[in-house]
Amino acid sequence: MKSISIDGVFEKNGRLFTQNLKGSKGIKVYKEKLIAYKNKEFRSWNPYRSKLAAAILNGLKDINIASDSKILYLGAATGTTVSHISDIAKDGTVYSVESSPVAVKKLLQLSKKRQNIMPILSDANHPDRYSAIVPTADIVYQDISQRNQSEIFIGNVLRYLKKDGQGIIMVKARSIDVSLKPKQAYKLVTEDLEGHGLNITNLIDISRYEKDHAAIVISN
Repeated sequence: MKSISIDGVFEKNGRLFTQNLKGSKGIKVYKEKLIAYKNKEFRSWNPYRSKLAAAILNGLKDINIASDSKILYLGAATGTTVSHISDIAKDGTVYSVESSPVAVKKLLQLSKKRQNIMPILSDANHPDRYSAIVPTADIVYQDISQRNQSEIFIGNVLRYLKKDGQGIIMVKARSIDVSLKPKQAYKLVTEDLEGHGLNITNLIDISRYEKDHAAIVISN
């Protein structure tokens, strides 16, 4: 088990791991493998279940999640990637916005074991609706498969991302326009982001793990 360039993320035999959050020993979130190493427990991070893991394995290195970071996660679903970010930001908070009541029920169960996860039942199209709960964030992370995904991301970044913070959007090309090639869809998103004053620092194709998807990293 060795550390990689991202604090809190580890690698062994080409696979990614995060150290299981204190108080969650022996508890799995999505049937991931648990391994013990030097009196610590680590959870395998499946790139076929988590686009962030896929991006890291495809070369994403410039992620600034610290142990005490405040992360706004848009499109949290049932919490697969949220749980690994929870491991990394062990002393921070993951504000997890999800519009599906069924998924939020699972997030609520997860948050009982992981108290740094804050489930929020809301629509990310309307960022002001959770302004009473979410503070200025160090990271805004989005995984939403909607045609207006860049618009949603921009609205939340401008509302919540702190100065010198970082944003990460997982772009699903087919949700933007099925008639476009993925690279054309990614270009539309990058142009939209730059048009709103956001600086793109990285774009990584993750289609090896998730077809027609790319991770775009921004700073403001």
